[in-house]
Amino acid sequence: MRKTLLAFISLSIISAFIFTASASGPVFWRVNTRAEVEKGDAVGVSIADNGTITLAPALAEVFDTKQAYVWSAVADNSGNVYLGTGHEGRVFKVDAAGKGSLLYKTSELDVMALAVDGAGNVYAGTSPDGKIYRITPGGEAKVFFEPKAKYIWSLAFDAQGRLLAGTGDKGIIYRINADGAGAALVNTTQTNITALKVDAAGNIIAGTDPGGLVLRISPEGKAFTLFDSAQREIRDLAIGRNGEVYALALADAAGSGAANASSASGVTSPQVIDDGGGTGVSITISDVQVLDSGASSGASSSPSSSGGQTKSALYRLDANGAADVMWDSKEATAFAIALDANGRAMIGTGQKGRIYSVAVGQKPTLLAQSSEAQTSRFIKAGNQTYVAASNLGKLFKLSNDASRETGATGTYTSSVREAATTAAWGRVSWVGEGAIELQTRSGNTASPDSTWSDWSAAITNSEGDAIKSPAARFLQWRATLKRGSVQPRLREVTVSYLPRNVAPKITSLNFLTPGLALMALPQPVMEGGGEGGGEGGGVPIVMPPRRIPQRGAISMQWQAEDRNGDSIEYSVFYRAANSAEFYPLKANIRDNYFTVDANALPDGRYVFKILATDAPSNPASLALSDELETESVDVDNTPPSVTADAPRVTGTNAEVTFRVSDTTSVIKRAEFQLDGGAWKTVFPVDSIADSKREEFAVKVTLPDARPHVIAFRAFDANSNVGSTQVSVK
Repeated sequence: MRKTLLAFISLSIISAFIFTASASGPVFWRVNTRAEVEKGDAVGVSIADNGTITLAPALAEVFDTKQAYVWSAVADNSGNVYLGTGHEGRVFKVDAAGKGSLLYKTSELDVMALAVDGAGNVYAGTSPDGKIYRITPGGEAKVFFEPKAKYIWSLAFDAQGRLLAGTGDKGIIYRINADGAGAALVNTTQTNITALKVDAAGNIIAGTDPGGLVLRISPEGKAFTLFDSAQREIRDLAIGRNGEVYALALADAAGSGAANASSASGVTSPQVIDDGGGTGVSITISDVQVLDSGASSGASSSPSSSGGQTKSALYRLDANGAADVMWDSKEATAFAIALDANGRAMIGTGQKGRIYSVAVGQKPTLLAQSSEAQTSRFIKAGNQTYVAASNLGKLFKLSNDASRETGATGTYTSSVREAATTAAWGRVSWVGEGAIELQTRSGNTASPDSTWSDWSAAITNSEGDAIKSPAARFLQWRATLKRGSVQPRLREVTVSYLPRNVAPKITSLNFLTPGLALMALPQPVMEGGGEGGGEGGGVPIVMPPRRIPQRGAISMQWQAEDRNGDSIEYSVFYRAANSAEFYPLKANIRDNYFTVDANALPDGRYVFKILATDAPSNPASLALSDELETESVDVDNTPPSVTADAPRVTGTNAEVTFRVSDTTSVIKRAEFQLDGGAWKTVFPVDSIADSKREEFAVKVTLPDARPHVIAFRAFDANSNVGSTQVSVK
């Protein structure tokens, strides 16, 4: 027999995000935590560490490259921004007025690194056939330096104005003079030099792959490992006001582009895949992209905040390499960092193009979200910050002061709420201030599509109003924040609904071996009391019943479920196998098992029925039920009748015929013993024990001429035992 347990649904309160009045009462969907808010889509709004939604710094699109990726970006002293793109190896120029144009098209697939000198010449590092082009402000270009390396990952100028190039796949940093003459400054033990910066003392700060190291290299080329991260690749670097180093690291799971590229061999077609949505390339024969979906909570504030491996981490290093984790995430892959005017770090991710802001000792804030999948680079042009994005490759302008230069409006669209069944929607209300309006829509597909209802009319009163969207299985709400005399802040949204009652369902029903009874065990008391654990109580532990031998017992176990999470009550009925009328045996039980006592019913063949009802959680007029019948089973508490013929003795051999009959069930087995010795199995004369009447022939060898006793016993299908004995000389 299979062991089955009652399955039930427990609706727990988690971080005050959702609670129910009762299993059958209205459900209140309350969104007020950052983890829950970040499941939705933020357009033009920021999300604070406590989940509060406000208008975001204005993020305005400036230029669309019409390319898939922006791998690299840099600005000159005149405020022009240059973008290196893939997969057509183009360099674009965007002037301070936002007018963009193609500056130069290289012969390579991707422009992975850019730098600009004081004269306005742009240096473009390309891959996968690593070359560095020098492009004049007028767009004239030539190969400036060719290090015979496969990849040019990073470029920077040192304190003397010499160009530094971080390469792969041999991990060499080159230093190149103004005339294009260059040589290896340092040959590291790493495969790729993925990031380069120069600090105020003239030291080169380099990030590597696959060791995830931050190196400090003196102007003479002496390398010192400043920091060894727990990740594989240092994707980006920034230097703080006091010389501190900010290092953005990626783990293997993040899909490091440099790591993949370093193992790529020949190029068979000009098509590239970036498996982490980042700035590295891996040569393949497919143009399919696997982006970081970031479907979960986005970012965490500490490495141990949740299970799983950290995909991205931002470290802050002091002059001695002592590191503090400022930000990490197990869901989002981060590609770029920059420091704002207040010294806060901005982090660009592949999670819906989200930009996070974080300061030392503070929790991160979702600062902004672009219209593209990935935020790949930050660019500082004077006091202006630009954001480069990929998929498609675009340039955005980010306002400098979030408190004064927010967008005029912003919208937040919640995640889709599933009511499990078709629901009648109640009210929507919110906590906040400023100009805020809410709308809802509903549908019966998990993802909103053309079959969903239109967005409802706007609700502007925070006290809320009845939801006008039609009854359905799924619901979504959208908040629009508008700039005004009071900065709008949305702190919490509550939606109520009543799921349609669904009948409970008995999913399985089984008998145990006859002769076993089920006895309830003491159930553990949940902390805080309450059957369901109460607030914060979690899912209660249900101990299965104990099985004990009991002559004639018939035990049943079943499994049932209720999609509404209603409490279920059971009743047990029986009928004779040759009758259609059921009679009650036991009503109003909560356990998912029942034992029919040995003498509860006369001997006979019966069918049992279990009825499950959700009446404990619903008014009588709305209660629903389900029932399931068993196969027929024998109830037999009468032992078999056993008779014996006179013994037949021949010499020392004796043979006795035993006849066994039972009025209810078949004879299953028989045994005999001589003079109280060990019991030995004996088969029927016809060799198969399968009927209510059986004949057995027992043959024994007598040890001597004294009188002896042959005992015989027979068992029926319900373990009832009949016995007899004969004397033999």
